[in-house]
Amino acid sequence: MEMSAMPFRPSARQLEYFSALAEVLHFGKAADKCNVSQPTLSSQFKLLEESLETVLVERSAGVVSLTAAGERLLPMARQVLENLDEFVLAAKAGQGNLGGLIRLGVSSTFGPYFMPYLLPILKQAYPGLELYIREDRPGLLEEQLRSGVLDCVMTPDITRSDQIEDRILCHEAVVLAVPRTHPLAGVGVIPVSMLRGEKLLSLGQGFRLHNDVQELARAAGAEFRQDYEGTSLDAVRQMASIGMGLALFPAAYVASEFGKEPNLLLKRVEGVPLNRTMSLAWRKGSSRAGHFEKLLSLSREAVLSMQIDGVTLPPDGSTKDT
Repeated sequence: MEMSAMPFRPSARQLEYFSALAEVLHFGKAADKCNVSQPTLSSQFKLLEESLETVLVERSAGVVSLTAAGERLLPMARQVLENLDEFVLAAKAGQGNLGGLIRLGVSSTFGPYFMPYLLPILKQAYPGLELYIREDRPGLLEEQLRSGVLDCVMTPDITRSDQIEDRILCHEAVVLAVPRTHPLAGVGVIPVSMLRGEKLLSLGQGFRLHNDVQELARAAGAEFRQDYEGTSLDAVRQMASIGMGLALFPAAYVASEFGKEPNLLLKRVEGVPLNRTMSLAWRKGSSRAGHFEKLLSLSREAVLSMQIDGVTLPPDGSTKDT
């Protein structure tokens, strides 16, 4: 019986060359990134295209760009490389230290005030674990999660997707900051109707708080000050403290930073739900789901250790592995 020939399978190195070339769009820089000579990368990449019978990049006057086929195949190539990385990590480290390395994305409006609680717990439980942390806007973190740049992310009010698995980490109250000299400073709980015509400050686009302020402005008939959007919660707090407008702040930030803020009072707004849900998310079908479930359990322990009013576990939240 005559055996059929094995189908062509790209090598891991060829896929690495493809991924690097797609990232830098330059053969020489891609070769440097992969620590090989340019002729080696070029010849192997050409062999890849010939074997696939598909042109992956266009080369014109020194300019490199992905073809439509290249754009379509790139996410699959990166997924294959990620699976190979996970295979090696699992072989070397098993479950003993959550795979040895986790690339974690954390929203910059939560990470600075939460990670100091999580890191000691994580270090005690898994001393051999390396944790690469990237803080950024939620939209960018979710994009980097889908593309394989990050393994998992902690982000507020995550965008639901059939590509992403998510678990609730905690719920966090959001409160309104009012300057002490403002007419509303003497009001205990502010009805949303009293915010009509008020100026509301916000973080820039890409932050969930940007959307929250938009919704509050719409519900109250307030002015959404897009001409003065902050790049950080500190910047928004400073603008609010000098009377440029009112602003929303999450509970963990309040607990960390408002002890040194004499010019603002914190108020609850009645008539609109002001809170956010922090989630831990990873790619659906990931072979490391067990690692991320354990990270979630330890993260919930960290939430309890924070002991901050307005930061609570979900009703079914457990800090123990089942």
